Amino acid sequence: MTPRTIHFPAPPYGLRRLIRRRWALAVALPVTVALMAMAMGVRPAAAAEAPVTLGTTASFGVLAGSTVTNTGPSTINGNLGLYPGTSITGFPPGTVIGTIHQTDAVAQKAKSDLVIAYNDAAGRGPGAAAGELGGRTLVAGVYTGTALTLTGTVTLDAQGDPNAVFIFQSASTLITASNSTVALKNGARASNVFWQVGSSATLGTNTTFVGTVLALTSIAAQTGTTVNGRLLARNGAVTLDNNVITASTCSIATTSSTTTSSTTTSPTSTATSPTSTATSPTSTATSPTSTATAPTTATTTTTEVEVLVPGAGAPHTGDSGAEPPASPLNAFLALGLFAGAGAIALRLGRRTGRH
Repeated sequence: MTPRTIHFPAPPYGLRRLIRRRWALAVALPVTVALMAMAMGVRPAAAAEAPVTLGTTASFGVLAGSTVTNTGPSTINGNLGLYPGTSITGFPPGTVIGTIHQTDAVAQKAKSDLVIAYNDAAGRGPGAAAGELGGRTLVAGVYTGTALTLTGTVTLDAQGDPNAVFIFQSASTLITASNSTVALKNGARASNVFWQVGSSATLGTNTTFVGTVLALTSIAAQTGTTVNGRLLARNGAVTLDNNVITASTCSIATTSSTTTSSTTTSPTSTATSPTSTATSPTSTATSPTSTATAPTTATTTTTEVEVLVPGAGAPHTGDSGAEPPASPLNAFLALGLFAGAGAIALRLGRRTGRH
């Protein structure tokens, strides 16, 4: 039996032309979208900023090069160090909850680590432009200015990342006005805030300050200022006046649990057989007793453990959490690419439609 060949009719010319145009558009459209994404700023993630390496200076609340002078009942929660100077005055009435290292091997090593930390902080960036910080909310990143000032409150927002790092670089001075505040928000930590100062820092009266100050020359904390961080002066003096300095550390929340247990003692029954006498029978019985121990309730305790933990902050160079908007040049480039791809698609459609 001879096999039969079945011939299907070709689709109408109009349908073939439509299919070919759709095919051309299907090829051109993904290419256009990819080019537009490149032009409009789909960027690879930037490297996260790491904390400044403090080395042995991490245990110091105050470290100076020439002198340390205190007035009033200041408290330093951490070590107090001086190298190569020889004059520490004002303790008492000041209190050091730590150890005083005056021109010894520990202070010398800390001063060496301070130089490394200062150069580390100064070498970060490039950073976003900064000057007056008051009234601003800043996310993690590096901020640079010829001089840094603070009047009012600056808020450092970690955006939920406890390892967010904030580095401020001043080519000359850092000065805060009276009653100024550095506030932490959304998990930001004082141990991840660093202030690199090219000359001297002055913290005004009753300032609430956060972070480690790394000054090339000197640091003065005026009356009533509190510092959750460190005052570290490479070459000059640190001057205190009724201040509280707390060497900040990064804390990790640890959870301990007590396993639920339930202990039950089965009921016990004790009976005394009746006894009889000649006079009259006497019967004595002890009722069954039941003893049960109530189940213990599971308890969960969260403890803040103070440890030094290096971390990484979220990359940023501006005042908000979003990436900076694409430039007009990118927008024109995207428009040109889109128009060019569309023209190519139309050309392909016309060419294939003729065949």
